Amino acid sequence: MMAFCEHCHDTVNYDEKLVNKNKNIRGKEIKYLGKEAFCLECRNEIFVSDIRDYNLIELDKAFRESEKLISVEDIQKVLDKYKIKKRPLSLLLDWGENTVSRYLNGDIPTKQYSEILKRLLVDHEYFKELLEQNIENITPLTYKKCREALEAIETHDHLDNHKNKETKIEKVIKYLLEECADITPLALQKLLYYSQAFNKVFNKEYLFKNDCEAWVHGPVYRDIYEKYKNYGFNPIEDKTKQSFLYNNVTEPEKELLDSIINNFGCYSGKILEKMTHIEKPWLETRRDLKDDEVCDYIIDKNLIDSYFKEIKNKYRMINVSDIRDYSSDLFRKINH
Repeated sequence: MMAFCEHCHDTVNYDEKLVNKNKNIRGKEIKYLGKEAFCLECRNEIFVSDIRDYNLIELDKAFRESEKLISVEDIQKVLDKYKIKKRPLSLLLDWGENTVSRYLNGDIPTKQYSEILKRLLVDHEYFKELLEQNIENITPLTYKKCREALEAIETHDHLDNHKNKETKIEKVIKYLLEECADITPLALQKLLYYSQAFNKVFNKEYLFKNDCEAWVHGPVYRDIYEKYKNYGFNPIEDKTKQSFLYNNVTEPEKELLDSIINNFGCYSGKILEKMTHIEKPWLETRRDLKDDEVCDYIIDKNLIDSYFKEIKNKYRMINVSDIRDYSSDLFRKINH
């Protein structure tokens, strides 16, 4: 790096370093971290235009932070968010037509104007009110673009709200439907049951809060049954699964679910039903009920946990891939 040194009267190499600086603005001392350049020949401070520009930017940021004023970057975000240009936004706000342009070029807004811009950044309902109130200030084309931007924002918010309202069991179901082909409602119930049980013994917590009941056809999550019962014995076609994002489950959960799919998802719903019929949690919960006797008894989570802990120890399971030994053994028992 080279610049002109007034002391050496020559173009010289220079070094730069970060220094604490302060500046009095409007009677207030503003502290910021700036830079200074030093001639490598005489070690005197020298002027470098790039460093001056850097210091002005850092001073501006420090002042805005101290006064809680909106930044230039956030003003640009307002324009981008609502697909509106500088002049139309100024007119929509009933300001001078070049006001927003000046702010983007570095002029510092008043506290009042800054608060309006900051609110626009986070509150699209406020922008919608201004758009309708001052529609005569802008062109029909600008109005149309702003309305389209608002519709896109509201659609995105709706999808986000829907996703956030999904329960954990619904997120698990989406993963299972995405990764395992041709799951019937009966098979789904059993995959959920084994996912819940083995997640507890391997990952030390239940995968979801829902309780299952000891129905005639094995463990059943009642709400999930009601949601998918119209599919009967046919595979579930979940139209929402294509929008599923894998960050809805953690990596350890994903690994566990993959193992459940590989080791239980290969069997039909009827085979899985028979597997659960020879396991302690379903048998003990139904006690002396007849095979075809309807009940809504909840299978205690502690019973599930203790049984599958015994299974983990019995089959010397070290990681989730070892589940295959248990599932294979179950299959042999019901076909013996």
